[in-house]
Amino acid sequence: TWPTIFHKLAALRRTDVILEVGPGTGNLTVKMLEKVKKVIACEIDPRLVGELQKRVQGTCLANKLEIKVGDILKTDLPFFDACVANLPYQISSPFVFKLLLHRPFFRCAILMFQREFALRLVAKPGTKLYCRLSINTQLLARVDHLMKVGKNNFRPPPKVESSVVRIEPKNPPPPINFQEWDGLVRIAFVRKNKTLSAAFKSSAVEQLLDHNYRIHCSLHNTEIPENFRIAEKIQTVLKNTGYSEKRARSMDIDDFIRLLHGFNSEGIHFS
Repeated sequence: TWPTIFHKLAALRRTDVILEVGPGTGNLTVKMLEKVKKVIACEIDPRLVGELQKRVQGTCLANKLEIKVGDILKTDLPFFDACVANLPYQISSPFVFKLLLHRPFFRCAILMFQREFALRLVAKPGTKLYCRLSINTQLLARVDHLMKVGKNNFRPPPKVESSVVRIEPKNPPPPINFQEWDGLVRIAFVRKNKTLSAAFKSSAVEQLLDHNYRIHCSLHNTEIPENFRIAEKIQTVLKNTGYSEKRARSMDIDDFIRLLHGFNSEGIHFS
């Protein structure tokens, strides 16, 4: 199923370099090698690497395959046009961000995930699965849920259902400092059902923002008044931007961009 799914969806080109993560025994790899310029396969299991090598040895496909052995999260990603991956749950989130922050840009990625993870990627504000992962991914990419894949399509069948997702990075990316953005979103989503006014009252948050604010002031030779309290400044920004009673679960990308701008223009930074 996976090879047929992929062919329908990825629109492979003869000139493409494909990054394949987790090729397994190479069913899809071989199909792609027939159609593209090159496949770079990343596999952590040395036994599977052996199987894959055996499979193409002595064929005309061998010189189009490059195998990287190791953990994809610790590997520098090469240049590629499209990515294909069937990912274990525990590395899904870090891998998505590794992909989205990768340069130069690639055209698209076709990724198979556990169903719930896939649904989080495409979740919209106000829905139950909407979370920090949803908004961060959608800030940097267009994400489409392409199809569900039942567990009976696999041998042996896994315990969970899967879904195939297509990710297309926004190029150019939005003009936002992603570390700053993620710092803000992280605070807001710790308790996504709380009002922002309550979320920002945590002492850890106040300490962090106070520290960053003092650095900002010393860099800009701005004097800090004796009776300065970061808590008051934070609440003022939230009130002035109109977000003090809003909750992260129902805020969209534009809301967070406005809020980040409100904080930054008052010298409050998140990274």
